[in-house]
Amino acid sequence: SDGDMEFQLQLTLAIHKGLLELKEKYSEGVAEHNDDKIQLIRHKLKPTLSMFDLYHIIEELQRGKEIIESEGFDNLSFKNHYQNLKEKLDATIQRVYEMTQG
Repeated sequence: SDGDMEFQLQLTLAIHKGLLELKEKYSEGVAEHNDDKIQLIRHKLKPTLSMFDLYHIIEELQRGKEIIESEGFDNLSFKNHYQNLKEKLDATIQRVYEMTQG
């Protein structure tokens, strides 16, 4: 962004919007036991998460993918993963929101 404050704000707002969408669509996928919906939002947001070095979220998403593929949705491993993901998303959404407030 090279010191361009308006551009920095636009990037920050974009990642904020993406994180909110990830949280919403992932939650819908969990409620519906719809792995396709989860895969779509994970695939859509992974480049953005990488660009902003949000590897803690990428790693948690990967963990969820592996659990769904091996054990499905109805198990303690997935419930723990989902709780961890929500906590990481909520903390990151809050941190990014604060960045938009200058």
